[in-house]
Amino acid sequence: MHDTPLVLGGKEFQSRLIVGTGKYPSFEIMKEALAASGAQLITVAVRRVNLGTGESLLDHIDTARYTLLPNTAGCYTADEAVRTAYLAREAGLGELVKLEVIGDSRTLFPDVLGLLEATKTLVREGFTVLPYTNDDPVVAQKLQDAGAAAVMPLGAPIGSGLGLRNPYNIKIILENVTVPVIVDAGVGTASDAAIAMELGCDGALMNTAIAGARDPVTMASAMRMAVEAGRLAFKAGRIAKKLYATASSPIEGLPEWTS
Repeated sequence: MHDTPLVLGGKEFQSRLIVGTGKYPSFEIMKEALAASGAQLITVAVRRVNLGTGESLLDHIDTARYTLLPNTAGCYTADEAVRTAYLAREAGLGELVKLEVIGDSRTLFPDVLGLLEATKTLVREGFTVLPYTNDDPVVAQKLQDAGAAAVMPLGAPIGSGLGLRNPYNIKIILENVTVPVIVDAGVGTASDAAIAMELGCDGALMNTAIAGARDPVTMASAMRMAVEAGRLAFKAGRIAKKLYATASSPIEGLPEWTS
C-alpha cells in the first residue's frame, strides 16, 4: 500500500519509528538495535553528548545514515531547555529539537507552561520544535498555535511501559491538530506501538522499551514491524465494532434446501 512519508522540518522520513540512544547495555548493542529498528530519526540527549575531547555517544552513530534529534532531557525550566537547544545547535546538531521541560522529578510529567514558553522562544529562533507533552488536547492545540512542527503526547509516564493509558485523549488530539502527532513515552511492547499507529498517530518514539528489553535487537525488529503493521491497519480502515455477531458467510441469496 502506498503511503506518504513522515515530514518533520521539511525533511521526509520513510520510517515512522523514532528510537532513542540511551540505556543500552553497550554501544555495540545500541548500533545493532538502531539498525534493526529501521529508524531514520534517532534522539540523543544533549547532556549525554561529550562535546569536548574523549569518547562520545556520537562516535558510535553513523550520522550519514541517521538524522539526529537532540533532546533537552533533564531540563526543568524553559530557560534551561532553551539554553540546551542553543548548545546543540552550536555543536552542529542542527535545529530540529525534541523539547522537554520536566515539571516533576518522580513522574517526569511535563511542565506545560514552561513547555509553551520554550516552544515560542525556540520557534522564533528558527528551531523546528517537537515538544514532549501530556495527553491534553487543549495543550496540544496551544503548542501547534505556538509554532510546534509536531506534538508528542505521552502514552504513559516515561519508561513505565504501561502502554497507552488514555487512547481517547490521543484520538481527540488527532482530531484537533493538523501537525503530526507522535506518541512519545509509555510504550512497553510491540502491541502498544501498533495500537498507537492504529489510532492514526503519525509516528511513535521509544527508548526504554527497546533498550531495556532482554534482547534489545530483537525487540527493535518487533517494534519496526508493529509500527508498520499499525500504520497499514489504519490506512486500510478497520471494521466497525458491534455488540452482536455478523456471519462471515452470509446466507442471504442462497437456495433453500428441501427434504
